Amino acid sequence: MRLAGKSALITGAGSGIGRHCALALLRDGFHVVFAGRNEQKLNDSIAAAGDLADHAKAVATDVTSADSVRELFDAAVSQVGRVDLLFNNAGVNLPAIPIEYITLEQWQGVVDTNLTGFFLCTQASIRTMKNHQPMGGRIINNGSISAHVPRPGSIAYTATKHSVTG
Repeated sequence: MRLAGKSALITGAGSGIGRHCALALLRDGFHVVFAGRNEQKLNDSIAAAGDLADHAKAVATDVTSADSVRELFDAAVSQVGRVDLLFNNAGVNLPAIPIEYITLEQWQGVVDTNLTGFFLCTQASIRTMKNHQPMGGRIINNGSISAHVPRPGSIAYTATKHSVTG
């Protein structure tokens, strides 16, 4: 399916599912903004696009920061014109650890990225998409099978991914 002229913003695009989805969207004719914490990983992901790299932009972003997310969406609109698709994919996990050993700091780190980051990106995307002419777009929130089939020792990840699914 070719969707020439459409644009997508992918969080967590420096590796894994985010990277693969961003590359697939490039192949389908999208302009893609690769967002993530590590600019070098984003640039490596874009380099993997080969000849399609000209249709990709890297924006280093901390999804836990409202200012950083706002800057991300401003950069996306500035660089590719609009955001037709948000793939809300950024996420972190902890090593498998029993709940009684998880520190509040560890818990908060997972919640801030997986849940607050999801909220901030969704909110910024809706605001952005409402300003487009024509108005609109699509948001895909990437949850996890862990929301339905939890893994032992993954309470923080499971709780946040269940929230995204809900």
